[in-house]
Amino acid sequence: MKFKRLKIVEQIAIVFFFAVLIPMSISGFIINNINQQTVRSQLRESAVLIANMVSDEIDFFIDQNEMTLSQIAYTLDYLPTESQKSEFLYDIKQKFPGCEDIAIVKYQADLDELLKRNRQEKKAMLFTRLKNGDYLTITYDVDEIRTNLFKSLDKDSRQIYVLDENGKLIAAHNYTEDVFLQTMELLPKYRQFDEPVIFGDVKNQPLVYVTKQDPKITIIVNTTEGITKRAINDNRFKIILSVLAATIAILFVTALYTYYLYINIRQLFKGIIAVSKGNYNRQIRLLTTAFTPYEIVFLAFEFNKMANAIHKSYLQLQKNNVELKELNEFRSNLIDTVSHELRTPLTSIQGYTSRLMRQDITIDEETKQKSLRIIKEQSEKLQRLIEDLLTIPDIERMRLKTVNEPVNLEEVLERSEMLLRKKDGREIVIKISEDFPAVYADKGRLEQVFVNLLENAVKYSYPDSVIRIETEVKDNKARILVKNDCDVIPKEKLQRLFGKFIRLDDNTTRTTRGTGLGLFIVKGLVEAMNGKIELSSSTGCGFCAEVVLELAQAVV
Repeated sequence: MKFKRLKIVEQIAIVFFFAVLIPMSISGFIINNINQQTVRSQLRESAVLIANMVSDEIDFFIDQNEMTLSQIAYTLDYLPTESQKSEFLYDIKQKFPGCEDIAIVKYQADLDELLKRNRQEKKAMLFTRLKNGDYLTITYDVDEIRTNLFKSLDKDSRQIYVLDENGKLIAAHNYTEDVFLQTMELLPKYRQFDEPVIFGDVKNQPLVYVTKQDPKITIIVNTTEGITKRAINDNRFKIILSVLAATIAILFVTALYTYYLYINIRQLFKGIIAVSKGNYNRQIRLLTTAFTPYEIVFLAFEFNKMANAIHKSYLQLQKNNVELKELNEFRSNLIDTVSHELRTPLTSIQGYTSRLMRQDITIDEETKQKSLRIIKEQSEKLQRLIEDLLTIPDIERMRLKTVNEPVNLEEVLERSEMLLRKKDGREIVIKISEDFPAVYADKGRLEQVFVNLLENAVKYSYPDSVIRIETEVKDNKARILVKNDCDVIPKEKLQRLFGKFIRLDDNTTRTTRGTGLGLFIVKGLVEAMNGKIELSSSTGCGFCAEVVLELAQAVV
């Protein structure tokens, strides 16, 4: 079975389940049980406390009323007449709270009969014997006694029963018939005296009884189911709600943390995938918040730094590849140029030299001079070609040095025209005034410029057309225009003519000879002399190369 790697969200969910949900559930269960035990103990203690309170209230009531009864009896012993005694008892009855009747009974039989009757009518009665042998009796209103007995327990929802010695109900608080009958079934037949005892079989609903010997009554305190639910279930609900709220809060914070962590890790993944596919310019942009770990920020920073370094290296590599490609193209073009441009002059030189060196024939002077002239012309052509080739590296590295000085432009143009005067029998016309000012340039380089321009004009002009050189001074600059008649050249192609090995006809169909370096070298030489050159083509001019040079007087 193959092991499956879990995603970080799945791992966090599993960790959350085992590290949070299960411990929180167990903790809630334990806290609930402890709370239930505590509340159960409190219910028992409060039930015992209430039973003692009711017992103390009864004792206090009996003691207070026995003391009152003794005081009344003491007063009656000192009243001489029956009328005074009757009047006194009447006043006491009116002022005594809860007193239903006060009477004097002479015989024991009458007392017993009164006790029996009150017992049947569920009335409370106290009596004491006077000095003359009579009995002073007080009968109480049971409702008034009951009200005073449970007055402090009005807000308590427990059920309280007060039983006489025969088990009959004397007084009750929050009485209900069915609960009372169930309680009586659970009350032990044999009971302890004068101390609270817990009984019953429901541990969350404690029952407490106190059986007193004097008076012979039993007090029962019943903790109802409603009290238990409010005390235990309400606390249980609060505990569960607290645990649930804590769990939700932890879940929310964990989910928020996981969300931001997942987004940022996805950004790292996307960045790594982009780099692996060759997108070295990709940068990781994190969603930075308080939940973003330092390690993620550090990784993103280092990744962006690494990607930036790789991108720079890649750009440099591309640049190097372009340079290598250009170098390779230059090498191929150079070989092609050498094969085309050096072969013919060398062949001519070798041929005429071999002719002059032959001993088996006689060569007249005219033929000899013609051969030497051709050898000289071809040698000069080779020299110019080599000079052009040697100039290229200096132009590319922008380290071409010129010795600028005041130069007579007319002499340079005539020298250049003389070199190419008889080229294909083409006529070259120079228009320059005798007082044309000197230009500030390198004489040798300037001659090389115009030789290349005139050669270019001769190669690509119509047969038997005139090559024209025009000069003028404009804006304190010398402007020299070399014009020839040819087909109009598109503007987009004119700018390409300044490149290396660029020709108007391609290598497979070219009809003219040349290196394709002329205008490239011309531009480099002119700019090295602080000048500029522009090309144009129109129906009126054909092809025009305009060279702009500084005047010597303006520089000096």
